[in-house]
Amino acid sequence: MTSSRVSYGASANGNRPFVRLWVAAVAVTLLWSSVAAAGEVKLSGFVAAEGRAFVHDPQFRGQFEGVQPSLIVNPEASYDTDDGRHQFSFVPFLRVDARDEERTHFDVREAYWRYVGDDWEVLVGLDTVFWGVTESRHLVNVINQIDQVEDIDGEDFLGQPMVNLAVQLDWGRLDLFALPGFRERPFPGKDGRLRSALPVDDDAAEFESELEQLHVDAAIRYSHYVGDWDFGAYYFYGTGREPRLVPSADGTRLEPRYDLINQVGLDIQYTSDAWLWKFEGIIREGQGDTFAAAVGGFEYSFFQVFETAADIGLLAEYLYDGRDDDNAPVAPLDNDVFVGARLALNDVQDTTALVGTIIDTENQSTSLFVEAERRIGDTWKIELESRWFLAVDRGDPLASFQDDDFVLLRLLRFF
Repeated sequence: MTSSRVSYGASANGNRPFVRLWVAAVAVTLLWSSVAAAGEVKLSGFVAAEGRAFVHDPQFRGQFEGVQPSLIVNPEASYDTDDGRHQFSFVPFLRVDARDEERTHFDVREAYWRYVGDDWEVLVGLDTVFWGVTESRHLVNVINQIDQVEDIDGEDFLGQPMVNLAVQLDWGRLDLFALPGFRERPFPGKDGRLRSALPVDDDAAEFESELEQLHVDAAIRYSHYVGDWDFGAYYFYGTGREPRLVPSADGTRLEPRYDLINQVGLDIQYTSDAWLWKFEGIIREGQGDTFAAAVGGFEYSFFQVFETAADIGLLAEYLYDGRDDDNAPVAPLDNDVFVGARLALNDVQDTTALVGTIIDTENQSTSLFVEAERRIGDTWKIELESRWFLAVDRGDPLASFQDDDFVLLRLLRFF
């Protein structure tokens, strides 16, 4: 794989992606209104109140301490024509945070029109694409930018402008992506928690491409299944979603650098009775030496334990990353082991829980997380999340989070 290198230039206008978001949203709304008489509009979504309590005093000057309350509004609107050919979706997201102004943000997760043919479909607008099979790290995701002010687990994404053409045939599914608008990664503010030692200055972002956010990225992905095997493979060229964070000239902040990259990725899952074997791997060029990264492991499930309806799954994965941290974004999970357990009570309230820990095999830095949720009646849900950073080595990338242990409680009302 090869890529031409060009000089970096500062971002002229960091707000341009938001302009494109609204243009796409308005276009979808106009298309929607032109055909709404031929089908039925469905409205759903949720509002939520959240409190995230940090156990320790902050590590860095300016960070808040104590409880971080916030409100979330996440409505969803969808429309299908009677013949099922035209589909529309509009999913905005708003968080209002009381302690970190950078965490107060609005995004359009979805705003698209999809046309479904007999064995093909095309999507135009903003969408969220999730690939991968592993639990501890979602390595192969490359289409959407991570919404890092939401959480550090890499499971929240910004809506990505795209044109996606998909063809489904007997030999598998082929997806072609044109991605005309780049989204910068948001980071916690100076007063926020779960941030790096130096705050990230989003306004100082620079791009390798002279087109900056207007560079049109491209990807192609093939996915299929054969017997008990499910697999997908892709190639991506464009501005990498993962920035390098470079200290500013005065040493007071970090400045994002977005490189042009070539990346190939592979995800595989094999199912055998109660076993799920999982693998994700990538090879990337464009950030120092070409490097590979991978995560693989298994999940074994015990069904109807102790003669109840409950299922318990045991998980284990190994994480490897061979990048050169001097020329690529820092990888906190480069030689680590993940073990965890998943509980599903399979009750009326749909109660589930996941507990996991990740241990660095070189310096024994350890992080622990707990996630649980339970429905309350037909329209309410309560969620619990907690993260703990235990015995973190001073030289580990997680060292900036070592005093950010927290417990989060979220109450959601669906409509």
